[in-house]
Parts: sequence; C-alpha cells; structure tokens
Amino acid sequence: MTGIAYPPSLNTLYDDESPLKQQYDPIRLGDAEIVPILQLPLALAVFGHESVDEIALTRVSCGEISYTTFLADKTRSISRTQLNGLTHGQQRSQLLHIGLAALFSFLQSNVTGPPLNFNPAELIIPSALRADATTLKAVRAHIIRDLSVDGEAAYKLTPNVELFAVAKAILVDTDVLLANGPLLARTARMRVNFLHQKMLSETTGTLQDIIYSDIDQISTVLLDEATATSEQGKFLLERALIHTHYGFDSKARTDIEKAASARNFEFALTGKLGKRTKFQDRDISQLVILAKSADHATDANINSKSDSQPSGPKNLDLNDDTLLESISFAKDEKQEPQNKQVTVQEESTLPPPLASLDPGNQPKLNPIDSAILLALAAAITNTTPENGLTREETLPYATRVLEGGSSNWQIYTQGLLARSRIEGYRARTVERSVLQMQALVDQVIADTATLDSQATTTVEEPTTFLPRPEKSESASAAERLEYIWLLTFSSRWNLEAELASRWVNLGGLRTALDIYERLQMWAEAALCYAATEQEDKAKSMVRRQLYEPTDKENEDANEKFEGPELSPLPADAPRLFCILGDIDSDPTMYEHAWEVSNKRYARAQRSLARHYLTLTPPALEKAEEAYRKSLHINRLNHGAWFALGCVQLELQRWDDAITSFTRTVQLEENDAEAWSNLAAAILRTSKPDESPPTVAEQLPDEEHESEMEKAPEDPHKRKRDALAALNRAAQLKNTDARIWDNVLTVAASIPPPFTPFRDVVTAQKKLIELLGAKKGEKCIDLPILGMLVDHLVTAYEYEDFLIDISNGSEPPQRVVRSGTIPGQILSLLDSSIVPLITHCAPLWLLVARVEQYRGQPSKAFEAHEKAWRATVASSAQGAFQMGDEKKWMEVVRATEKLVRDGYATYGPMDKEVQEGANGETELVAMDWRFKARSAVRGILGKGKEFWEDSEGWTRLKELQTEVGST
Repeated sequence: MTGIAYPPSLNTLYDDESPLKQQYDPIRLGDAEIVPILQLPLALAVFGHESVDEIALTRVSCGEISYTTFLADKTRSISRTQLNGLTHGQQRSQLLHIGLAALFSFLQSNVTGPPLNFNPAELIIPSALRADATTLKAVRAHIIRDLSVDGEAAYKLTPNVELFAVAKAILVDTDVLLANGPLLARTARMRVNFLHQKMLSETTGTLQDIIYSDIDQISTVLLDEATATSEQGKFLLERALIHTHYGFDSKARTDIEKAASARNFEFALTGKLGKRTKFQDRDISQLVILAKSADHATDANINSKSDSQPSGPKNLDLNDDTLLESISFAKDEKQEPQNKQVTVQEESTLPPPLASLDPGNQPKLNPIDSAILLALAAAITNTTPENGLTREETLPYATRVLEGGSSNWQIYTQGLLARSRIEGYRARTVERSVLQMQALVDQVIADTATLDSQATTTVEEPTTFLPRPEKSESASAAERLEYIWLLTFSSRWNLEAELASRWVNLGGLRTALDIYERLQMWAEAALCYAATEQEDKAKSMVRRQLYEPTDKENEDANEKFEGPELSPLPADAPRLFCILGDIDSDPTMYEHAWEVSNKRYARAQRSLARHYLTLTPPALEKAEEAYRKSLHINRLNHGAWFALGCVQLELQRWDDAITSFTRTVQLEENDAEAWSNLAAAILRTSKPDESPPTVAEQLPDEEHESEMEKAPEDPHKRKRDALAALNRAAQLKNTDARIWDNVLTVAASIPPPFTPFRDVVTAQKKLIELLGAKKGEKCIDLPILGMLVDHLVTAYEYEDFLIDISNGSEPPQRVVRSGTIPGQILSLLDSSIVPLITHCAPLWLLVARVEQYRGQPSKAFEAHEKAWRATVASSAQGAFQMGDEKKWMEVVRATEKLVRDGYATYGPMDKEVQEGANGETELVAMDWRFKARSAVRGILGKGKEFWEDSEGWTRLKELQTEVGST
C-alpha cells in the first residue's frame, strides 16, 4: 500500500489501544484518499468483482435480490474469514473506512459537490451488472426501490445510488462493525440512517426508532463525562438537527444551548441603534446577533471580516430602492438618549466579550459556532415558519454568519440558503430570495454533475438561470464535507423541489412545473396542478404513473389511463394512490394505498381517518381505528396522536383521550391545544371518590389503622391535574382567551379552602386584558368574583396584611402587601375591575362590600349609589315606559337595598380619617335621610302611571314611611 494515499487509521481503528476508539467523529477522509480506499482488495471483494460470485450476481441481475442485499451478504461472509493476511481487527477497520468513503462520495455527488473525479458505477458495480445501460438501470432502480420504508419511497432518479448502497450495506445492514468497535461505527450507522430518512418523502417511525436508539447509545458514552468537551458540543448540535427534522423543536433548542455551553460560545440576540432603510433620518433599535467564538483570539485568520473573502457561492446584492444592503449601526449610541432600545436581551446583561463588540464589524466565527447559529435559526423557523415576528427574530442568525464571513464553504452556503428561506416572505426581499436560491441550485447542479453518462439519460440537464459559478466560488470536497453533519443540508433534488415550490408561491406555475417534470416528481407536479384548480390534469398525471393506458396504440396526449394497474407499481405508489384519493375524495384509494404498502403506509390511514370525520354524521369509531393503525406504524407522529385524542373526546372515552394527549405533549411539549384538551379529558374522567375501594379499606382492623395514618388522597386531584395542564397551555398560548377562561373556571371549581386563588386572580385579570376593550364588564365572571370577595372578607383580617411604606420626607402610607392573596384580590378590583364597570349593579355591590372590609364607609356609600343608578338606568325603559313588571320589581328591590343597606347603614357612620386631618371626624352623609327620601320619591313619581297600588308601589310607600320616621 505504499505510495498510495491512505488515512493513518485505515488498519488501526479496532485496536484496543487506539486513541480514536472512543472518539465520536475522528475520521476526515481527504479527496485523494477516497478512490484508493474503494479500490482496496477487500473493497473489490465486497463489491463482487470476483468470479466466484457469479451465482449471486445473477440473482441481482434477475431482480431476485437487490445489490444492497448482495453487498450485506458479502460483508457478513468476509467478516467470518481472513483475506490478504489481514487480522480480524484490520479487516473490520478497512470495512469501516470503505463504508465511510462510499458515504462521503455519495454526499459529494448529491449534496455538496464538487463533481466526483471517478465513475462510481465502474468502480463499484461488477461488470456483469453493467454490461449494458438497461441492466445497470434495473440494478439501480432495484436499489432505490429497496430503500422504501413504511411505504415512503426514495427519489427514483437518485444519482450514484450504488455509493449509498455500499454505505448502507456495510454500516447499517450488518452488525459486524459494532461489536467491541469504535464509537465511530455507531455514529456512522446513525448518520447513514438519518441520511436515508432525509431521502424519503416523509418521516417514518421505523427509521426514527433506530436513529434514536443509536443516539441514546452515543449519548451514554459521550455525555456521561463530567466536563464539557468539543466532542460533546458537536454531538449535541448534530442531535439537535435530528430533533428539528422530526419536529421536536423544544428539544432541539435545549441541545443547541448545551452545545454552545460546551464550546464556551457566547452569543445574544439584542438591539442596537442603526438604520435599515436609505431614508431613515434617525437611528432606531435593530435586532442583531452579537457572537464571539471562544477560540477566536488564537486564529489570526478570523480576527476581522475584512481579512479574507468568505468561502462559498456568490452572495447576491439586494439592490432595493429602500432597504440598505445591511444595517448601518450607529457609532455612538449614547448620543441618542431619546431612543430607548427595545432589546430581546438587555444590553446591561450582556457578558463583557459581547458588550464590547462592534455590531457592524464582528470577528469571524469558528465554523462550528456558525453552525450553531444556523441550527438555532432552523429550530425557530420550524416552529412557526410563516409568523412575521419569528422571521424577524430568525434573520439576524443567518445575517451574523454571512456578514461575519465564514471560513468554510458549506457553512457559508447554508447561511445563504437560510437567509433566502427567511426573505421569501417579504415583498422587498422576495426577489433576492428567489434569485439567491436559484444561484444555489445552479451551483449544486454544476457541482454534483456525474461522469456516468448512463446515470443521466433519463434526466434532462437544465440550463442555469444565472451564469455558471466561477472556480473562485468553489472548494474541495474535504472542506465542504467537514461540517456536513452539523448542517441542515438538502440533496440536489430536494433543493430543486424547494425552488419549484417557491416559484409556485410567486405565481410562477409554469417554471415550477418545468422543474417538477424534469425531475420526474409526478406527485409534486400533480399537487401543483390540484392547488391551481386543475384537478383533471393532476388526476391524469397521477393515473399515468399507476395504470396502463386505455388504448396503447393511440399515443394521443389526451389519452386516458383507465386500464389495469402497472406491474410492478412504482415505489411511491402508496403516496400516488393517496393523492388520487385526495382529488376525488375517494376512501377506497386510501385503503388501496394501505394494501399496496403491505399495511405500512401510515399516511393512508391518517387520510382515511380524516375522510371518516368529514361524513355526516362523522364515523368516529372508524376514524379512531384508522388513527390507531397509523400510530402502530409511526408511534412518534405528533399530529396523529392529537387527532386521535380529539376523536376520543367526541366518543367520551376520557381515559383513552388522556393517554393520547399525554403522548402528544410528550412528543411536543409546546402544543398549547394538546395541553388544553388533556385538561378537558382529565376533568371528565372518573373522580377519585368514585373509584373502587382501596386496598387499605379491605385490610383487617390493625392494618387498617396503620394505613389510615397515611396522608388522605386529595379529593380534588383531578381538578388540580387539569389546572396544571391548563396553566401550561395558557403559558404557551398567552393570548388565547378561551384557555384563560378554562383556567378561571377550573381553578374556581375547587372549593375553599383548597381553591388556588392566585390562579383565579391571574386568569380573571388576563381575561380583562384580552377582552376588556371589546366586551367591557361582560368579561368579568360575576359568581367567581363574588367567591373571591367572600373569601377575602371572611378569611382575612384587613389590618393583618397592611405594611407601612415611606417615601422620604412624606408620612408613611399603609398599603396591603402585594404578594399576598388579599393584596392580589384587591389589586384585581382596583386596577382591573372598577375601571371597567359601567351598567352592572352587582359589581358595584361587590365593590361596596370590599370598601366596607377596608374600612372605607364613604366609598361603600358611593358604590351603593352607583349600583342603584346602574339598575335604574338599565331597567328604566321596561319599568316606566313599557310596563314590564319584572323590571319594575328590580328597581324596587334596588331602591330598598340602597336605602337600607346603603344610606341607613353607611350614612350615620364616621367618615374614614383623611391624611392630614386634625383628628376631627364627620359623618359619611349627614343628609342621608334626605337622599333616601329623594330616591324613593323619584321612583314613585316615575312609576305612578303603571304601578300605583301594585305590590312594589306598596313596598316603596312603606319604605318612604320608614325613612321619614327615622
């Protein structure tokens, strides 16, 4: 092997004393090392270049087994023997390197570029399997079909798929490399499976389980150490990207924060004064990421963004007549004291290394730290991709990577792609967004070209929209692949499909269809037609992939495909049948998709369940069964668990609904609706006191006495559990009045003294904030407020909660401690409820009761008057103009209450002592009798026409006599 480029670890990875054995990612294969590894005698033996494999190769050429299966069988067979004088450890080490070389080559030819300098088919596939183009095409098609998992198919024109077959066969399909092997072997298996997942149209439970099993194993080894290391930081970042792909955004953000901590990477989203447009006449606060790598000072090449040009594709200019190319930050913010900054993180809390940075000229970041920022942007965007505030919050992360420059080609490329995705939603940046993505697609198309002419005979090579990239915009394969697993990379066909989707959003339907049809993505093209109300074209396009033409001899473009099904059906047939079902609302297509996938295509059952729910009446039992079948295949599908829980709520299967919504929030703890529905299910399930007798109740007397010493079961446990779920929902969806109303109702339903009064007060205050401007006093729950007031005046002595607060030279003021329950109730009344009351007499009566509790008789007196006026005003028309007896009696009772409970009770009292008074006291109302007589006389005068000699009239005359004789 002398004279040929081989990595030093080629034969040593499985040595017990190897320093690389416990490292997470120690192998970086250079460009010159790939081909020699794939030409090793051991590699040629695995690939089947020996004449002794003719029988097995014949089975591959006949389609009996796939080439991937052949490679896996060869790997197992070779691992049980010793070839070319290699020890068992050396042989396993070489197998691992062969698998990694194939994996890197596949990524180079489908994701990063530059073009491979060898023909993978000639190097890997034996001559017997590539004797002609038809045989080679069939072998590759079988490999791709074999990649289908749970009914999800891989892209049928995947270039150089034999490279992935080698990686999958050696690193995944056999376990010969894992036993007593280096940690890298499990890392490689996890990565191949994750790449396999990214090659499929949707996520699958089967791959997800395997990937997370390997993640757990790696975590046990790497994260068990007490001190943080760079290896931990990289693994946490890679795990975060996997979380993001599966939609576990909160877990992803947690891992990203841990990765930054492990690397001592400091960054903050904050506000700095600057100008964003060309016509701004003053600086305003602009969101910016301040970031500084821990190791920046030791690298002379990243001290300033001006030291070198960024490595990566061309960054297109914005060229807008209003927006600046980048934010122009103020040089001295202290000169603008009138502009108070609105910051996400207060500038005063920034660590010193960040506080000293110039936001317009920050140092270059370590490539891994740049990847952390991009991963965080992906996690944020994945949560709510179309939310405007989220996009404003996300853009600074991509901007920091780009404007600071990057020393790595692929990271800079990913930064351009991230910015393009974010800018696609703004009118002034959408043009640059699409053109930048087009430039990136052109770059990828040029850089992933293949030497195999037979591999592209079925795909028309597109012309580039922009000029071909220059050599200065390129980089070696080793540089592009160095951090590939720390980025949310996309394959060339997925990137082109994303560009087509962007054209659809801009109205460029023809351009999008050209891309889809060139890529032979018939499902996406059909969905594109269906979205533009061209269902007939969509249906015809899908049926062409599934059925024989009605008249094979007629090649008319308008021919119908009503013949028998094709044999064999395409690998993505389950998805195509589901699309037909969506177009025609035909459940039989969903059922057929389920059967075609051998009952593994979960999406078919989810679609079938949704169909059952659209029926009148909904077929809830069938929908539940369909959702259960889908979850049997993919147990980690958040949306399916949520929908199943909703169906079970409708079926009143409360315990089953609790299970479903519990699984939902375990998968995505930030789902406010799931937390709210979980609370609803908990409230409706059987109560603790209705449960069967406990074991303690069935014990003999002596044992029963000892069990009775244990704490009794909380009779309100269900309501407390439901309240905890609702509080979580309210925290996540802080502006949803419905959730806050549920919090208020459930918290108030727990009787005193167990009532969580703080939750009651908080919920009522939040409802007033959300609904007060629109609904006024109607947003106040009167019975619950009455319960709060009852608790306040009966459970607490007002004087016990007063404290003196001094304001310098002024006399101290006595106020209620704000953190106490009485303080919170009183604050709710004073600051939220009283300003809202207009025509609700019961609310004024509650205020009067509270003022009496506080020793404020004059205010209680005024509240009674306001309550009476509110009743008279709201009932006047019915009582005095329309002869409504019910309204008349309301006025009568309000007048009696005013006179007896208001005037007669508070009028003779001593008025509360005012600040600065000389100790002299006076009555609340010396003329309270006159006020009472005037009130009664006024009502009698208004009601004389309709109500003279009625019961109410008699009661008022008695009240008049009572007041007059007092």
